[in-house]
Amino acid sequence: MLKKEAREITGGLSKPSKMPGPAHNLPAWRCITGVKLQAVKGSVCAGCYAMKGRYRFRNVKEALERRQAALKDPRWVDAMVTLITGEPWFRWHDSGDIQSPEHLKNIFEVCNRTPDTNHWMPTREVKFLTLMDPAVIPTNLIIRISSHMIDQGPVKHWPWTSTVSTKPEARTCPAPDQGNECGSCRACWNRDTANICYGKH
Repeated sequence: MLKKEAREITGGLSKPSKMPGPAHNLPAWRCITGVKLQAVKGSVCAGCYAMKGRYRFRNVKEALERRQAALKDPRWVDAMVTLITGEPWFRWHDSGDIQSPEHLKNIFEVCNRTPDTNHWMPTREVKFLTLMDPAVIPTNLIIRISSHMIDQGPVKHWPWTSTVSTKPEARTCPAPDQGNECGSCRACWNRDTANICYGKH
């Protein structure tokens, strides 16, 4: 499959400026859990960045909706593999989240077919992981369960997590100290790093 066709099928990838590689995003307003948390004061999602700024532009909204609709295309896995192959680092969902068990299964298939790519996926959709043994996750993918509330500790039932804190001394993500970029840091992709703590912004 040519990359042009793959982009047409999937809606293409996003290129977050702070990341070392491309990403795949979906509409934040389609998040199953996150959209409920947007109305909860003190939640991480209450100030969702993917509901503000450029995400409100018509062309961006349309592109996100195309990616959402593309999840049901039977060619989606093949197309994503075409786009990701050769990328050393990849992030799932710089906006949006897992939509269904079938969606997660397809992501696993993409990861298995791109073994030279390091994949990272934060999520709040715990229900899709509750009965899952972390050992079944492709070894080149790390799924981090994100705590819902600001200054809340990491969940206890999953080996890889992320949190958000208002306390500067708690933050472990170095991005704010280096131009809001990952730079050489790859902790989010590292299974030896149990929790990543981001500063509230």
